[in-house]
Amino acid sequence: MSLSLLLLCLSIIGASAFVLGRTRAAALSGGRSSAMHSRLGYHGAYAAIWAVLPALALICVWLTISPEVIDHFVIKSFPEEVQSLPQAELNLSYGMVRSIAHGMRLLDDQELATVAGGSADLQLLLAQKGVPLAVRPTGYMIEASDKYNSMRYVSRIVMSVAAIILSVVCAIHGLRAIDLRFRARNRVEQVILGGLIVASSIAVLTTIGIVASMLSEAARFFNMVPAAEFFFGTVWDPRFTGAGSQTSGTFGLIPLLAGTLYIGFVAMLVAVPVGLFAAIYMAEYASARVRSVAKPMLEVLAGIPTIVYGFFALVTVGPFLRDISADINGLLTGNYASFIEAQSVLTAGFVMGVMLIPYVSSLSDDIIMAVPRSLRDGSLGLGATRSETVKRVLLPAALPGIVGALLMTASRAIGETMIVVLAAGVAARMQLDPFEPMTTVTVKIVNQLTGDLEFTSPQTLVAFALGITLFGLTLCLNVYALYIVRRYREQYE
Repeated sequence: MSLSLLLLCLSIIGASAFVLGRTRAAALSGGRSSAMHSRLGYHGAYAAIWAVLPALALICVWLTISPEVIDHFVIKSFPEEVQSLPQAELNLSYGMVRSIAHGMRLLDDQELATVAGGSADLQLLLAQKGVPLAVRPTGYMIEASDKYNSMRYVSRIVMSVAAIILSVVCAIHGLRAIDLRFRARNRVEQVILGGLIVASSIAVLTTIGIVASMLSEAARFFNMVPAAEFFFGTVWDPRFTGAGSQTSGTFGLIPLLAGTLYIGFVAMLVAVPVGLFAAIYMAEYASARVRSVAKPMLEVLAGIPTIVYGFFALVTVGPFLRDISADINGLLTGNYASFIEAQSVLTAGFVMGVMLIPYVSSLSDDIIMAVPRSLRDGSLGLGATRSETVKRVLLPAALPGIVGALLMTASRAIGETMIVVLAAGVAARMQLDPFEPMTTVTVKIVNQLTGDLEFTSPQTLVAFALGITLFGLTLCLNVYALYIVRRYREQYE
């Protein structure tokens, strides 16, 4: 039985348990729901929880353990000379067996018969099914793949039967527990609370796992390269020893950090004025009809993939700035050489700023709208104009929240990758000319992890050091932004 069909069966059993639990509770109450401690729906939910959760737990445990058991027995069926091979070669052979097993599940009965009779080339046959094999399968591989498929089939059947039986037994147990004074609501809410705790724990543990994995790999990098050389170095030149170089190169963070902050700064110069003025217009000047149309259209920009913005910068914005700079230079000096590169800080910053406009606008609009109406009415009642009310009342009152929104937007800009790759290039340099290309930390992370690399050289491990540095930078910005937003909320709640 497939997993989807098994889950459908459990859903049917759970729904049946809910209906039976509700019916049993209604029968016990004699039509008077007030005689029960909990509402009828809670009794049905209690029976449904008993019918579904234990079976789901069994399935999760089974799917976790059964592959290890099957792998153990299949490898034990290999010839002794194969089992004595090094672990890497043994894993390669077992990978072949699993590929063959997967391909044989795609064959029909006639094709399986030709394979069993030895009249068909299994490698060619599986290649036609989309399962390419590096070498021709040997006899023990075919036998092991048959055993793998049979054990996998038996495991699924046993798991399905056990899960259905457990679901029915637990559903009966849940139904028998229903009584007039049974606290079904408390039990159901405890289960819901447990689910919420598990969901929160998954989010927290995922974050901890990401940070721990990055820290462990970054620590390996700092064992090879001194931390002071990385954090205070001004030259980025990671040379790959495989290319004939005798040195591991230099890994200075300063050029990458300078490019990240510079491009982010230019992006904020574009996004903040446009987004903030758009938010003020929509919050204070636009009619309800205009606001209902303009705000969704502005937020459409937030749904455009960043790679599309990168194409826009590469094909449109970059060549436009290059050509217009050549025209300006020609009019002023007679030399039509462009002084703005197609890939430059200005190009990347401008396009990234356009991408960030909806973030600034939407967050700032919500914050301005959250300012109490009494402040607006009081200012207008004293004779202030609408513009004076915005400048002297609304913006000062909303300033903490707006600053927090801008900091969160800045952290979004710092983590951008695709726009920078296509619009600013990959040159790691320190310079103040916005018309020249620079690069960022995220771009170099991608570069260092591109290709068939092993995580044993500093050229690869430096990506984790860059990642943990970027994580720390954005974390500080987000924490400070949340601190400011909380102060703002406490002021007006």
